[in-house]
Amino acid sequence: MSLNKQVVVEDLGVKDYKQTWDYQEELFKEIIDLKIKNRREETEVETPNYLLFVEHPHVYTLGKSGDLSNLLISEEKLAQINATYYKINRGGDITYHGPGQIVGYPILDLENFFTDIHKYMRFLEEMIINTLSEYGIKAERSKGETGVWLDVGTPFARKICAMGVRASRWVTMHGFALNVNSDLGYFDHMIPCGIKGKAVTSLNLELGKESVSMEEVKTKLLKHFLLLFEAEVASEAIS
Repeated sequence: MSLNKQVVVEDLGVKDYKQTWDYQEELFKEIIDLKIKNRREETEVETPNYLLFVEHPHVYTLGKSGDLSNLLISEEKLAQINATYYKINRGGDITYHGPGQIVGYPILDLENFFTDIHKYMRFLEEMIINTLSEYGIKAERSKGETGVWLDVGTPFARKICAMGVRASRWVTMHGFALNVNSDLGYFDHMIPCGIKGKAVTSLNLELGKESVSMEEVKTKLLKHFLLLFEAEVASEAIS
């Protein structure tokens, strides 16, 4: 069967978390249904791949293995800070999404690329690390902790990108959240990813800038994503 290395790239702009989750589920189901049909009917119809970029209004999400006690505020307080909360079907613990943060959802049939979830996660981390290096920032992995960090192994270790994925039949969903111009005060209302005593940071803070171009960061992320996965854009919604 021929492998489809093309990725449909969509920039959803600012979109509600639940609406985006539903859209992810639609695309995820589309790919899985096609794989089942191919197997059942012994056909070889190519499966599509997607990469969604989005910004969410303030929201906290808890993964399957997460502990709700890592959310440090009540439902009433959530309303006061214009935030919502969802328990969802990805791996990982609690995380925050909000304005100024680039969220990426690769919905890929990994059988088009490689069947290795560990490698997939490392590629997503590498994409972030390579993007940040273009801004002169040395980012790295932290052993035993997913995501991308700065100053690992020092008292100043801080997380700049969170990750959590779900995979079934080698199809992926959910993804990464890179703090670009994020209001870091929202992280005070949770224990990020359930890891106590670890700080968070953002690209604009590290660069000492009021803001960084989100479009520029997305363009760099996409470039490194395509290089790592040896993929190409099928149709692109990034201007």
